[in-house]
Amino acid sequence: MDIKYTVSKLKNSKIQEIKDSVSVEEPLEIRLKYKKNGNWETRNISITMRTPGNDEDLIRGFLFNERIIENLDQIKSIEKKGDEVGDYNLKNIIEATINNTNNLDIKKLKRNFLTNSSCGVCGKTSLDSIEVLKKEKLDLSFPLIKENIIRKSPELFINEQTEFAKTGGIHASSLINENGKIVATREDVGRHNALDKLIGYALKENIINPKKQFIACSGRLNFELVQKGLMANIGLMAGIGVPTSLAIDLAKRFDMTLLGFVKKESFNIYSNVNRVILKN
Repeated sequence: MDIKYTVSKLKNSKIQEIKDSVSVEEPLEIRLKYKKNGNWETRNISITMRTPGNDEDLIRGFLFNERIIENLDQIKSIEKKGDEVGDYNLKNIIEATINNTNNLDIKKLKRNFLTNSSCGVCGKTSLDSIEVLKKEKLDLSFPLIKENIIRKSPELFINEQTEFAKTGGIHASSLINENGKIVATREDVGRHNALDKLIGYALKENIINPKKQFIACSGRLNFELVQKGLMANIGLMAGIGVPTSLAIDLAKRFDMTLLGFVKKESFNIYSNVNRVILKN
């Protein structure tokens, strides 16, 4: 979703008034409805700044990646709430009703925080909230991805970025198979939102196959993005930018192959080189 703004463009020491497309950023309040002692309760668990669109996939991915649910069958319904507000007449509240409350520990959620569009863990209420949710290590035998497919991945998913083509100001995450075919792509002003949308959509459509797929992301890979990939049992993640130290440590701990600075000619392998098939 984008909007046109009038901007003053400086070029060759001259200023010209032009119309420029800008990515829309709007708050989304995520609410959880659940039964407690036989009565329905509703709790606001997060506010995230996102690009409107695919909000249902965003909440599916968010709930799954945070392990509030273990599968989509535990979501009874997803519903937009509130009035249509703002310049874009959007409903900026989304409510998920879940049916797995027997194992739900609301106190452990600790997700009453504001996430901005660049950092999903900024503002969490305590360091305990930034916990590692994955329990088992990944299987090192898959996926096996050819180096040329990895080097082509930025070109592959940028061709799928319809919003980026218009604004140049939006992130993307893509699910790519071993043959270099894009399975799905999602965009958002926030890297973590784009990945939540992608995983939420892939779960809904039942198209995740960790044995033959990897995830490519625009920008840098941080701790939270790697953790979201781990939740979906993705064994290889590639980023155009550099990963952070915590992202590398987490990938090593759970046997994920983490790649950065992916370009046409080269990329860096920060962990578990064995999943990359080298050109003979």
